[in-house]
Amino acid sequence: MPADRVPDDHGLDSASRLSFDQIERVVRGFARVGVRKLRLTGGEPLLRKGLPELIARLAAIDGIEDLALTTNGSLLAPQACALREAGLHRLTVSMDALTPSVFSALSGGRGRVEDVLRGLDAARDAGFDNIKLNCVIQRGANEDECLPLSEFARTRGHTLRFIEYMDVGTCNGWRADRVVPSAELRDRIHARWPLRPLDPNYRGEVARRYRYEDGGGEVGFVGSITEPFCGDCHRARVSADGRLYTCLFAAEGADLRPWLAQGDEAFAQRLDDAWRARADRYSELRAAREASPGTRKRVEMFLVGG
Repeated sequence: MPADRVPDDHGLDSASRLSFDQIERVVRGFARVGVRKLRLTGGEPLLRKGLPELIARLAAIDGIEDLALTTNGSLLAPQACALREAGLHRLTVSMDALTPSVFSALSGGRGRVEDVLRGLDAARDAGFDNIKLNCVIQRGANEDECLPLSEFARTRGHTLRFIEYMDVGTCNGWRADRVVPSAELRDRIHARWPLRPLDPNYRGEVARRYRYEDGGGEVGFVGSITEPFCGDCHRARVSADGRLYTCLFAAEGADLRPWLAQGDEAFAQRLDDAWRARADRYSELRAAREASPGTRKRVEMFLVGG
């Protein structure tokens, strides 16, 4: 997290976070209303003590068919085996550069790409296959990493996802002129390694997927700025402090703790009602909001992840 811009009242103290028992009850409620895919994210989830225990509990919930985790990879090497043994299905590692100096700069001087590479090796040795890499390209910061990261992913058998730089939260200093459109990155990669488009795996898949024609695997692009997909969005997020957000750009969330106190059946019904009532269209309305600038509160990324 950007230490100089994270507010003192960020709500991440241990007393305000959901306990493992509460997280398990929340997930059981979501599974009861039809959720089948679950992702643990952050902040950085590998900082949570006892994480393999939580994963084992969540993996055992009826209805959860796909359990994934997104991490920055810095702490992955010593934990990869335990995560796999606990029942984690898939891993996504955020990786915005291979050049050590660029990687360090993008992580506020606190990250080392060597640690992430060791984590990827450990994850492969632990039995994780088809590891995904997420990369956010910012114009003027890491544009030159596009092709090296693509080659790295192709060589290692990882699936790379380029995600457009988004105006999430209030402390990432977002500017529209720093967004590199997905189409520009796709064309750059296609000129080096020809690509052919793939059909979506399911409705609402956020990445536009392409396969390398030479058999070098797959690459995807998430163009939430230039190609909003609000109408097909099927993701809900629960923050570390137990609030439900039906949009990554939401300003307010619904406190789940009172709902939990009403019992499992009532909790599931409240979740269903909240989802059916959603009307989030932030990305589709972004241009209009930029034309009428003003202060707008948004939930911070370190509370809800990606």
